[in-house]
Formats: sequence, structure tokens, C-alpha cells
Amino acid sequence: MSSLGHLLVLVFLYVLLFYSADSRKPQVLHDTGSSEDGAKGTRWAVLIAGSSYYYNYRHQADICHAYQVLRKGGLKDENIIVFMYDDIAFNPENPRPGVIINRPDGGDVYEGVPKDYTEEAVNVKNFYNVILGNESGITGGSGKVVKSGPNDSIFIYYADHGAPAMPDGEDIHAKDFIKVLEKMHKLKRYKKMVIYVEACESGSMFEGILKTSLNILAVTASNATESSFGIYCPGEYPPPPPEYNGVCLGDTFSVSWLEDSELHDMSKETLKQQYQAVKRRTGPDAEPGTSSHVSRFGSKALLKDYLVSYIGTNPQNENFTSAGFTASPISNSSSVNTRDIPLLYLKSKIRRSPMESPERQALQKKLFEEMNHRRQIDQNIVEILKLSLKQTNVLNLLISTRTTGQPLVDDWDCFKTLVNSFKNHCGATMDYGLKYTGALANICNMGVDVKQTVSAIEHACAH
Repeated sequence: MSSLGHLLVLVFLYVLLFYSADSRKPQVLHDTGSSEDGAKGTRWAVLIAGSSYYYNYRHQADICHAYQVLRKGGLKDENIIVFMYDDIAFNPENPRPGVIINRPDGGDVYEGVPKDYTEEAVNVKNFYNVILGNESGITGGSGKVVKSGPNDSIFIYYADHGAPAMPDGEDIHAKDFIKVLEKMHKLKRYKKMVIYVEACESGSMFEGILKTSLNILAVTASNATESSFGIYCPGEYPPPPPEYNGVCLGDTFSVSWLEDSELHDMSKETLKQQYQAVKRRTGPDAEPGTSSHVSRFGSKALLKDYLVSYIGTNPQNENFTSAGFTASPISNSSSVNTRDIPLLYLKSKIRRSPMESPERQALQKKLFEEMNHRRQIDQNIVEILKLSLKQTNVLNLLISTRTTGQPLVDDWDCFKTLVNSFKNHCGATMDYGLKYTGALANICNMGVDVKQTVSAIEHACAH
């Protein structure tokens, strides 16, 4: 055979190998690409930080980091909607004005983040109307909504305290949220949906009430009865830079999925693989009270989907292997119960303030008042249970007693009434008091008259 003939054979073999390898690449859903049935589909994402105030730095940092992951993954700004109060980046306490970081050695995640809904526009009504695509129901903000159709995928990521509530104080109740999702399904506003929730007791948002027929997969930072945890906190390892006085830079569950997404090729990693990696890193086998148990609800069928179909993939990670799936768990000593982060914030600021200074004295007073408030809330809930149930032995009802797979409560109207009453009359807050929402749910589940319990709440908290 001539040298030209050898050259032609080599060229033919190269082309054959190239197309063979290309054919084995996973088929993914791009912004205007094809879904599994060949129809056109668009990826949408809604990111919500449900808190405000500087000591809650981590929630907005998580959300801003998520935006950067999505943009690098190929999602367009027109298809990403961001809710955040936006009081962190330029807060007087922020040591790097205009900059937000989500890990000790991390870069700025605030740059370029859309300010779709900020300050008072970050509310439950707007959130529901945005995902429903109801522009006429929006108040304030950019007015941007999810204009999705029957072939689109939707990714929702929510970071907040337990008993999720927006900065205006209005709660996101599980049953209300599920009704909105059911309406979206009925209107054929999506093909597939993935929801990540970072919050204490976040499993209660879906357990026993998210139907598999909705074709939604929900992954939560914790189960229905436990707290979630902050990470990169003062006094822990690794700590934030010393100038970040008293704040945690991120949440353990959130940081786990975000850092996992930055490392891997999302066109080769499935939702199941990320779930397992995040669950392992967050600490699935830890002792109670030292970490949370990442949980999943809804459609198991979506676990086989590649993450690129929801959050995109960074082209720089194209050749990444799956070795990172075995990342070690975060040390229990590195995480802080999110209910205790306000105390950590005050204690850290006290340590760094001058002795005998007015600033130190004011901070010590705030810490003393917060500790007293917590003790009072502890006493209030016990007294409420005793008065409502007309029993003296009620300590076993301070936590949820329902078995796995059951919803937090059957009578959601009863539950909403008691939670609102507990907040209004006892001063229960998301930071601490609403850790007892499970106890209020137990009262409803025992069939106690709502008016009787509201009266008990008013009496127990009168002083």
C-alpha cells in the first residue's frame, strides 16, 4: 500500500473513533436544546434567600454562590430569578464592601447577581406568583417571572431558617407551597422540577405530602425534626477570615452541593450521585444534635437525571472524573447548629470589642437578653402544652412523634393558627422559638380545640 493509502486509512480510523466517542456522551437538556422526547425545553432557576440582617450572612452568600454556579453552567440571566434582601454586601459590618464570600478562601460571589426581588419585594406572595408565572400578582421588584412550558425544567433553591419565612415575617407553610406546585403541574408549567431547601426541619416541607405524580424531586438539608448547620464559622475549622466578626460564611448542606457542583462535570453526574455525596459530606451517621440528615422526597425517577438538565455544567470541568464522589464528611466540630448562630455572632463580637467599652457592654446586654428570651420560650411552650392538653407530663411532646412518611400535621389550618399565635403572643422567632413548631403540630394532631390552645398561648405568654 502506498504512503497515501496509509494516510487515508489513518484518517478514516480517527474520524470513526471521534464519532464513536461523541455518540457515547450523555444527552442533556440545554437552554434551547432537546429533551428526552425530542421536544424543545428551557432550564429555569429560582433562588431565594429568605432572611435579612448581617448575622444571617450565610443565606445570601449561599444564594449568590448558586447564581455563579448556574451562570457558569450556561443558564441565562433571563432564566434565573433571584430573591434576596440585599442588606449584606454593603452592610457597615461587612469588612469587604460590595463583596460576599461563601468560603474562607473563596472569591466574590456577589458580582453580577440580578437584583430581581429585594427588601420588601422578598415575600411569599411574590415567590408564589413568580413560579406560577403570574405577572399581574407581582408587587415591586423586576417583575420577572418563570415563563415556563410543558417541556421545561425548573430548579428552585431556598435558603433560610427553619419554619421558613420571608423577611416580612410571613411563613411559607408546607401545604400552601405544595398547592402551588400542584397548580403548576395541572397547568403543565414544567416537565421536571428539582427543589433544594436549606433550613432547619426542612424535611417537614415535603414529608408525607409531596406526591410522586408531580414529577418533582425535593432534597432538604435536614429531616422533619432536626436543625440544619452552618459552616465556616468563627472558632470552627476552617474559620472565616478574622475580619468576618461573628458570621458563618455558609450552610453545611448548601456548601456541600455548591462545592460539589463546581468540581464535577454535571453532564456526567446524576442527581442521585450528588445526593449521596452531599449526604455523606453533611454527616448522615452523626450523633443527634451534631449534624443533620440530608433527605429526599418525591419522584425517585428523577434521581437518574444528569444535573446539567437543571443547573448546567461548567465547560472547564469536562474531563473531571467521579473520584470526588467519595469526599470525606465535614467534621462535626466544623459545623454550628443554625439556631445557635445568633449567640455565636454576639459572643464573637464581645470577644473582639475593647474591655469596659460601651460597645462591649451593649453587646453583653443583648446576649443576656437573648439568653433570657430563650429560657422564657422554653418555659412558655411547656406551659402551653400543659394548659392545652390538661396534662403535666408533656416533655415527650416537645419534638415530633410522628413516624417517617407521615406529614408534620393533618390540620394545617390549626397549625397555621397556633404558629401565628405563638409568634405574636410569645415573641417566638425563626432563630429560636419556632424550633417548637413540632410541638404545636402535636397539639393539632391530638385534636385539641384550636380556641382552647390559643387561649393557653395567650395565658402562658402574658408575662
